[in-house]
Amino acid sequence: MNKKNIDGHLPPRCQLLFTYPYLGFVNDHIAKILVCWLVALSHISLVSAQTANPPPPLKIDEAVELALANYPAIKTARAQADAAKANIELAQTTYLPRLDLLYQENRATRNNVFGALLPQSIIPSISGPVLSSTSWESTFGSAAGTLFSWEPFDFGVRKAGVNVARAITNQANANINVSELDVAASVADAFMALATNEQAVRAAEANILRAQTFADSVHVLVNNQLRAGSEAARADAELSVAKTQLLRAHQLSEISRASLAEALGIPGVAVSIVSDPLLEFPTNTSMELPKFDSHPLAIAQKSAIEVVQAREHVLARSYVPRFNLQGSVSGRGTGALTDGSFEGGWHGLLPNTPNYGIGMTVTFPGFDIFSIRARRHIEAGNEAVENARYEQTIEALKGQYARAQALIDGALQIARETPSALAAAQQAERLTLERYKYGLATVTDVADAQRLLAQAEIDDRVARLNIWRAMLLAAKVHGDLKPFLQSVKH
Repeated sequence: MNKKNIDGHLPPRCQLLFTYPYLGFVNDHIAKILVCWLVALSHISLVSAQTANPPPPLKIDEAVELALANYPAIKTARAQADAAKANIELAQTTYLPRLDLLYQENRATRNNVFGALLPQSIIPSISGPVLSSTSWESTFGSAAGTLFSWEPFDFGVRKAGVNVARAITNQANANINVSELDVAASVADAFMALATNEQAVRAAEANILRAQTFADSVHVLVNNQLRAGSEAARADAELSVAKTQLLRAHQLSEISRASLAEALGIPGVAVSIVSDPLLEFPTNTSMELPKFDSHPLAIAQKSAIEVVQAREHVLARSYVPRFNLQGSVSGRGTGALTDGSFEGGWHGLLPNTPNYGIGMTVTFPGFDIFSIRARRHIEAGNEAVENARYEQTIEALKGQYARAQALIDGALQIARETPSALAAAQQAERLTLERYKYGLATVTDVADAQRLLAQAEIDDRVARLNIWRAMLLAAKVHGDLKPFLQSVKH
């Protein structure tokens, strides 16, 4: 077999590859086969990478569990709760005593004067007698020491600070429950939206089959010169409309699929669902009056109020004296003598003169009363804001409960009516086809009957889904989706 024949048996991808100049040196058949084999492997790997194995078909409870494990908002809320919990440990460290260590070496003059010097951080203090003369001669100096400080009692200031940290932690934990409820409800709603659009796709597919069958029968009649050619054109037009409706239904279905994948925390993955239980009539549609004050949103808002109240308690304990039990051990060294002379050499490098002391220090910030009073006014305003938000939350939940009741009642009435509407539409379509066969109906009559049947099928398929969707809203108002998911499962 010559080179031309071998090139002719190469796949188009490989033939294109050999047109590049840098592969012009490849002339033997084995090299070409190896190159094509590598190209095929790369193509297979690319396709495999692009079509990663999607998760198995998900039930609604499995979708909720997957979202609770993957969705970033829940991970964020849990991380914030962990950080808030660490603040409790930080606040509890204020009960511990304080131990400060110091060591210093210097080279300085020893000139000193009588007189007061107000506290500041610029001019270094000098100890020793005031001499009659000054000198620019310097010597070594050193100092080392430890200071132990502890507040034996504080009138509840530190406990109030710990309570603030605990209140913030409780708020963060409450926000986790809110995030989990929001994510679970969003996933369940996205699941039902996909189920609804998939039912619309199935109804559109059934409508295409009917339109195709009718168009074929019309063409047979036209070809046999039993009907006018315009009827075939009208039947083809109705078939095209049905195909367009199917394409739109597919588009909405894929958009819903992408939205569900995003809600699951796995965006870009082609997910599939098992929606058969949602097509059944619910066994129990009763709706109890929820306890609004135990809803996660209400609990989270209560925790926000408790945080403000805890901060107010800290301010109430702040205008008190501070007691510090202190103990010190220190040593100093200097190369200067009391008569103004210097020992010289390395004298003063080591702190060889020791001292110790123990005592109690009491401090009271008298004028802090004004700033504390202003801060208490601020926190009182913040508490009023959080209380108003709590009332707003309760009112919003009551409004959602009323809407959920209306949705359930309306969905139940519609679901009881759609089977009759579907049966009537099926009978009308069948009778219209029979009348068309005998020339008693037109193509327009058949098209109208088929469109009516398609809409009735969609309404009947979606009616029971809408009941479950209304029950989902009711479950969210109750603040717990577990009973709803159990009812779907069983």
